[in-house]
Amino acid sequence: MNNKDQRGASSRLVAASPVSSYARVCMCVCLCTMLACRSIHIVALGSECPGGVGPGEEIMGQGQLQGGLLWSYLGHGALVGPCDLESSLHNPAFMEYTSRVFGDVTVVVRDCPSWDLLDSDWASVRKVLEQADILVIKYSVTDKLAFQQVRNGYAPRLRPLLRHWGVPVILVAVGARLNDEGPPCTCPLCASDWSSCVPHSEGLQLSRDLGATYLELPSLNHVFVGRYFGSVLEYFMIQCLKHKAKERPEKRRGNKVNELRPPHLEQPARLPPIRVEESSFSQDMQWLLERGVQFADVAFYAGDSGKELGWAHAAVLCAVSPYFRQLLLGPKTRERPQSRCVCRERDGGPHSLLSTWDGGIIDDMPRSDGHLTGRLSRLVVKDPLLCMCLWETLMFIYRGAWEWEHLQEALEEKLKNSLAVAQLMEQIRSLIGRDRGPRDTPSARAAQLGPQTLVNLFNSPLYSDVIFMVQGSVLPAHRAVLVARCDVMAAMFSGKYAEARSRVVPIHGVSSDTFLSFLEYLYTDSCCPASVLQAMAVLVCAEMYQVKRLQHLCEVCVCAYLQSMPSRELASTGISVVRLLRRAKCHNAEQLYVWLLHFIANNYLIFSHKPDFLELSGQCVIYAKTKNSSFLLDFFPLTEFQTSFKK
Repeated sequence: MNNKDQRGASSRLVAASPVSSYARVCMCVCLCTMLACRSIHIVALGSECPGGVGPGEEIMGQGQLQGGLLWSYLGHGALVGPCDLESSLHNPAFMEYTSRVFGDVTVVVRDCPSWDLLDSDWASVRKVLEQADILVIKYSVTDKLAFQQVRNGYAPRLRPLLRHWGVPVILVAVGARLNDEGPPCTCPLCASDWSSCVPHSEGLQLSRDLGATYLELPSLNHVFVGRYFGSVLEYFMIQCLKHKAKERPEKRRGNKVNELRPPHLEQPARLPPIRVEESSFSQDMQWLLERGVQFADVAFYAGDSGKELGWAHAAVLCAVSPYFRQLLLGPKTRERPQSRCVCRERDGGPHSLLSTWDGGIIDDMPRSDGHLTGRLSRLVVKDPLLCMCLWETLMFIYRGAWEWEHLQEALEEKLKNSLAVAQLMEQIRSLIGRDRGPRDTPSARAAQLGPQTLVNLFNSPLYSDVIFMVQGSVLPAHRAVLVARCDVMAAMFSGKYAEARSRVVPIHGVSSDTFLSFLEYLYTDSCCPASVLQAMAVLVCAEMYQVKRLQHLCEVCVCAYLQSMPSRELASTGISVVRLLRRAKCHNAEQLYVWLLHFIANNYLIFSHKPDFLELSGQCVIYAKTKNSSFLLDFFPLTEFQTSFKK
């Protein structure tokens, strides 16, 4: 090949991969320091055509290679020399040919389109694989039999070798899947051709088993070969040349050229985890019982002495206990409830434990703290055991009514009588409306109750004392729950603000759906946004009200949605990851911000071609610290670098 042909092959190669701009820029700058490392060995296994080469064809001709994947990428400058043909006779499984890329870098390709030929001399095949810098495995999506042969027979033999050598592997699926009802289908989820074609999921699983980069090319035209396959292959070739240059530091130090250095972009091996705090729901409700007397509306008195025993919140009691719901929401009457509960008292039922005060329930009771007047209930504790252990019982109810073991330990320490403890435990079970069953285990009780105890109060007017007006929607809520679960709400309703003396509170700057999801978390301790945008909206609302755990849960939702998208959907989606990155930084979502930087680095070939990628010019050098190490992500704008490089 003369110099003119070499320059032509190089120009055709660069033109065949217009998308990999970052790789070409890195190539032009870095290759000047790699003059001693001008060769790359690529080994290709498998056939991109259905059937491939049969076992009876011992020697492949040059015509069989033309039109193939690597031949199409290297262009017509690929040369099959006499020495290559002679070496292929020693090992008929491989056809060797060479080409020039990047101007003066020699690429030696050893191609074997038939897997059956490898069984004839596996020792020599292993030697060829040891010399490989890059391994390319090809198969046709319409040849399922050959794919199964590779997956079941050859992949287990290659896997330990690849892990030992650390050779980068590219797994390429070529062809369009068949569809009897119409034209060929390229959708990876289409199941109409699974009987005859290789599904997308099986190819992806094989790539994971081999630790390979997975690509799907519907055809071998210049768009798919140059844009997708060429970009990935160029990236691995550049990394290979860098690795070889590092093995000869004396040669690199001897080349003192003050050239412009490209942006440094290292791809992390794995995405950083998003850490979420443990639930504080039980602790928040315990705080409400201990210090939320300002919003209490139920007073307990001893039946024998009339002494005040404590205060509680009707909304929480009614949400947990059906007995309290019946007692506090029953018809108003001036008569003592003992007269209508005699039959239950004889049986030792729950109505023998409590009753309303004579005078019953008082509406619009004036408050000395200057806050809203409201409904005040006064209850008489008639059972002496419950009167002694009322605080432990209320603590058990507020913490979710599932920590039976802790309740029993507290009662044993207080009463010092096992018989009395057993009797009071049964009374509390009847008070809660739950009988002991065969599956009454701590985990089962926690799953059924726990943070779900207030789910009946969510968006319910039952004992509601505040109404949020959001975009014309009416959202009822309970001050006691809001104060216990949100510090900003506690300051808003406890201080000298207008919200503390108003029943209707307008909310601005937040949609009704977003604020409803925010309230749902406060009541249920869970959040399930329907989309990435909804999760980001709830994240902004959580940052506004300083609810850190909800903010981190939304970060997890955003990461889960983005990570579940396949490459095709990620390339065509209208969601701007760069704008998500900007919003994460604006709203102090540090974990999401670092995760998105890693996500963009891992999917650089996808995001670098989006128009909004240029908006990353503001991020120059960001250190992302993980648990075990720290690495550098440099998103220096490629446009500025390319302009400087051209000058």
